[in-house]
Amino acid sequence: MARPKPWEVDDELWAVIEPLLPKVERRTRHPGRKRRPDRLVFQGILFVLHTGISWEHLPQELGFGSGMTCWRRLAEWTEAGVWSRLHEVLLAKLRSANALDFSRAAVDGSHIRALKGAPRPDEAPLTGAGRAASIT
Repeated sequence: MARPKPWEVDDELWAVIEPLLPKVERRTRHPGRKRRPDRLVFQGILFVLHTGISWEHLPQELGFGSGMTCWRRLAEWTEAGVWSRLHEVLLAKLRSANALDFSRAAVDGSHIRALKGAPRPDEAPLTGAGRAASIT
């Protein structure tokens, strides 16, 4: 049996992802081009993230749509908060299945701003006892 590619989304995972995606109704008066299916675009996003290829070089032959389509949908879903909700849902499923292993987890707080930390870089530290006398 062939091993699935990392960007292919199986039916079980898609059943979890699909309800989190915003529904976009097609206009009736000037419908324009039909929207690419969300599942294909999602796989296109995963393909770009997995391979590191640039958006504009996403091969059309794969059927995911253009790189710009995938990039726009990524931005749309990011704005709608899809990724944080998906993260929460997947973590909850893994916790309920007791499938999380924190033995190799690392916590890094370097991205958190220190409110009462060191002086700002633009402040020069004082080196003398006080201010010099004015010569004017």
